[in-house]
Amino acid sequence: MFNLLYSWFQAGVVLSTGISSAYALGYAGTVMVPLGWTGGVIGLVLSTIISLYASTLIAKIHEYGGKRHIRHRDLAGFMYGRTAYGIVWASQYANLFLINIGFIILGGQALKAFYHLFRDDDHMKLAYFIAIAGLACVLFAIVVPTLSSLRIWLVISSVYSLIYLTITFVLALKDGINAPPRDYSIPGSKINRVFTTAGAAANIVFVFNTGMIPEIQATIRAPVVDNMLKALYFQFSLGSVPVHAVTYIGYWAYGSSSSSYLLNNVSGPVWVKALANISAFLQAIIALHIFASPTYEFLDTKYGIKGSAVAVRNLAFRTLVRGGYLAVTTFLSALLPFLGDFMSLTGAISSIPLTFILPNHMYHEKATVIVTKELAFA
Repeated sequence: MFNLLYSWFQAGVVLSTGISSAYALGYAGTVMVPLGWTGGVIGLVLSTIISLYASTLIAKIHEYGGKRHIRHRDLAGFMYGRTAYGIVWASQYANLFLINIGFIILGGQALKAFYHLFRDDDHMKLAYFIAIAGLACVLFAIVVPTLSSLRIWLVISSVYSLIYLTITFVLALKDGINAPPRDYSIPGSKINRVFTTAGAAANIVFVFNTGMIPEIQATIRAPVVDNMLKALYFQFSLGSVPVHAVTYIGYWAYGSSSSSYLLNNVSGPVWVKALANISAFLQAIIALHIFASPTYEFLDTKYGIKGSAVAVRNLAFRTLVRGGYLAVTTFLSALLPFLGDFMSLTGAISSIPLTFILPNHMYHEKATVIVTKELAFA
């Protein structure tokens, strides 16, 4: 599953694809609206800095104890024992599963927005579009067997991201220039604001974190640590600019009426909005594959899937097992199609301990072990 194929730049593109996905179209509504200008901007900037710090810590302990650790759970298990292995395994897969649900919801929302540009009726419900998005994800998971085999798809994904983020930015800027003064007050009663603020804080944690640094690092060429750090610096500099830009311009243009899917707010030529929506739909499919790859790798390893990706047994396995996993994911997406709630849930359940608390403790645990050994031989 994990082959050493990526340069640091390719890994940086993988990481940037994750944060510059169509999720970025929702932060104006799910972060800025509940927090306002001051809280939203400060929160996102701090999240960028703290996320970079935590990610570099986990990258630096990739090679520890005389061996490489290519999975988050393996590193935790090596440092803390089998109980920690199980807890991290459960946390990571819960995190990735929720992210995958979000991508299918995003794909459904984008497809529905595309449909309503040409037909203004209620015959097609969001659940139908989510089902179509889920089917597209199944087909892609069968065709592209591993994270390392994405290759050209990373370029395609980046092009899609550039299309919908650029279109959204330009149309929102135009709307903001031509619109009357907006309302930037934080909506809701005091009690409601407590819950929406908590949800926004969880969303901020989610924005810049993939929860799979060791897995992506396992695909990088040597020197692994140095190249991963370069990839992270790229992600949190140039790679994070589109997220900040679209979030701030969206909130500036629409104020407290900003949607959790910003393309529902913008006005402009139908064909331009159609291009943005279909690009968001297609990019969500590719991005889901990145975040589903650790699950696929676990299943492939568990059932001994090796050899040619086009072998009949391997094709049948991917069709049945990955198809079944994505069918369950799609079913839950159709039942609970509230993207903002899923972003909050993902951040609250596993992103905070997995991407902030654990890396810090692991890194300082390693430092403590090294100092203890040095004192013992002094």
